Amino acid sequence: MNRILIITALLLFSLTGYAKNWEGKWIVNFDSQSTTNSWFAFRKQVDIDKVPNQAIARIAADSKYWMWINGKQVVFEGSLKRGPNPTDTYYDEVDIAPFLKPGQNTIAILTWYFGKDGFSHISSGKAGLLFDCVSSGLRIVSDKSWVSSRLYAYGTCGEPLPNFRLSESSICYDARKEIPDWMMPDFDDKGMGGVRVFGEAGCYPWNKLHKRSIPLFKDYGLKDYSKQYFHGDTLICELPYNCQLTPYIKVDAPAGKTIGIYTDNYLFYNGAGTGIRAEYITKEGTQEYENLAWVNGHKVYYVLPQGVKVLAAKFRESGYDTEFEGEFSCSDDFLNKLWDKSRRSLYITMRDNFMDCPDRERAQWAGDAVNESMEAYYALSVSSHALVKKWLYETVNWQRPDGSMFTPVPAGNWFDELPGQVLATIGRYGVWNYYLYTGDRQLLTDLYPGIKKYLDLWIPDGKGTMQFREGDWTWGDWGDNRDMKLLFNLWYYIAIQGMEQAAMELGYTEDVQKYQLFLTQFKQSFNHQFWNGKSYRHPEYNERTDDRVQALAVVSGIADTDKYKAILRVFQTEEHASPYMEKYIFEAMMQMGYEVEALARHKKRFSKMVYWPGFTTLFEGWGIGNEGYGGGTVNHGWSGGGLVVCSQYLCGVAPTKPGFEEFHILPQPGNVTQAQAVVPTEKGNISTAFIQDKAGFKMDANIPKGCKALLGVPVGNYREIRINGQLVWKKGKYISGLSFCPMVKPKEFRHVVFSCDPGNYTILAIR
Repeated sequence: MNRILIITALLLFSLTGYAKNWEGKWIVNFDSQSTTNSWFAFRKQVDIDKVPNQAIARIAADSKYWMWINGKQVVFEGSLKRGPNPTDTYYDEVDIAPFLKPGQNTIAILTWYFGKDGFSHISSGKAGLLFDCVSSGLRIVSDKSWVSSRLYAYGTCGEPLPNFRLSESSICYDARKEIPDWMMPDFDDKGMGGVRVFGEAGCYPWNKLHKRSIPLFKDYGLKDYSKQYFHGDTLICELPYNCQLTPYIKVDAPAGKTIGIYTDNYLFYNGAGTGIRAEYITKEGTQEYENLAWVNGHKVYYVLPQGVKVLAAKFRESGYDTEFEGEFSCSDDFLNKLWDKSRRSLYITMRDNFMDCPDRERAQWAGDAVNESMEAYYALSVSSHALVKKWLYETVNWQRPDGSMFTPVPAGNWFDELPGQVLATIGRYGVWNYYLYTGDRQLLTDLYPGIKKYLDLWIPDGKGTMQFREGDWTWGDWGDNRDMKLLFNLWYYIAIQGMEQAAMELGYTEDVQKYQLFLTQFKQSFNHQFWNGKSYRHPEYNERTDDRVQALAVVSGIADTDKYKAILRVFQTEEHASPYMEKYIFEAMMQMGYEVEALARHKKRFSKMVYWPGFTTLFEGWGIGNEGYGGGTVNHGWSGGGLVVCSQYLCGVAPTKPGFEEFHILPQPGNVTQAQAVVPTEKGNISTAFIQDKAGFKMDANIPKGCKALLGVPVGNYREIRINGQLVWKKGKYISGLSFCPMVKPKEFRHVVFSCDPGNYTILAIR
């Protein structure tokens, strides 16, 4: 009992201490504080003598909010789904100074309380709002002076309800019950009720507040649809591409007519899980409505009852605030379409968190996020790195007391460990690559202890490899012929590779030695136990040879070059991987130097979905509906791994030191005659292009300031190589006294390489 009292006292002390930084209090509406899918209006009027240059408002809401100041919308969908860890809540920071004026000002905030758990949200159990803006000469805080009303116009659609993975509800908005223009400055709010001051910042059930770690969402504004036409009673509106959208409609109608609003992803391509739709019940006369619960798809359907006249239909795209800054194009039409669809699939699976899909579940499955994070490094501006960081912190911050981790997180109704996905996240492809691509060392420092605790749960088998850890869901990939014991062992090895690099960076000498010894012994043991001369197979595994295992053996370095020809034969005869794991096969084949064969396999496997008409995104499986896996959604970020291989291997751009302080451009063109790429980095954009023909090989490259780069020409039958017109290599030998330092690499290195300082370069290799 004494121990419990001490812990309680410490918790209260920490929360009280934390709350001292906030003057605002959590406020709640008196009505229906825990009702699922409830919406509330909050208003505050304040007089300001002088507007400061900056006024940072800290805003927390359970679960989402929209804000207007003096009638102008300032935030479109603020707040993040709950879950920096299993107990706490995120808050936003918004500079409201540009929207304030001397004299009377009106702050109006609409909140949406989900009121249920999901695969990307853990419910607190109570709707609330916290507002805190204190600066020189200005104090606007949430307290009992605010007024509030529950907005009963917002209701819930009847069955079918959204599937249990989604925390959002389908909204039925009854315009006959609305409070018009309640957010406008001239609205008379005397009829609104008071608020209840619930508690200080840091109080239960929202607990400690964590600053939002990603940008506010980008609002692209209301846009016209690409095309509109009627089919019977339905207005069908085509979108320019699959996007996250809120549908809008303006009509003239009598009261009491119900308009159904759906997307094609709800009606036809929902991945075998009911998604989100909307209903709008009209009032009398001309009216307009925008459904604020975002949906996605390629088409929007407005089902119109008799007597309703459509005056306008539009959509508002919103999403993660990043730019499509990365670029890739080449002489191969398939690869161009693959790259473009991969980027679109990636962007639509980014919002509060990385998602597997934006319709069926919106869940941050770790295996999906590993692929998506790598795609983001190459396709999007560096603002996307913040979402990678958020995912990695959440993964470790949700760690159970026993050290185990699970996915997806945040989550309120899923708590199962998927060992393979967790290992991929905390290993070389997840945590270490984040550091390598961003240079953010603090993340390594913060997450290292938790990762180490998880890896210590794995038990050696006495043979140099690891016992099989089933977890709560022994999932290795969709599809058949999964050699699970080898898959998990290889993911563990890749995780230790990441930890060895992290320990070296952080100066943990004893850990470095331990990990290096393990990696050496594991490789020897794995090859001794499981290589049969033709492939890697576990002796207890009796199905067809698993192509995924061979891929992980290559990319991990377990497989040496003497095994490459045999592994190539596996890749040419066995096709079991889903689009998720096919990325690693593509990468492995490029690493082995079989560029032509790698491109041929990827083209064979992905052509159907890449060229499938009507879709701008890639699928979860190899087809849609029954031809897909896991329900078969048509927008799955994990399928875009080929984007990474095109930029990282085909065009050859990858960091060799953290934060692109040093990188290489070592193109592997195969039978692609020309390609160009732009790779956004924290140091600036890297651009490169190559052309290969009978005369030779030409490459252009830009090295940003603060970087060094290794520039390489694929080995070929060249007479000479020139850089910016200067002869640097002739008849197989570097020219002495170069301004470009030649790099000597092992015999298997497949490029003639030069070390170059920042600047623009043209390399010409002449046959």
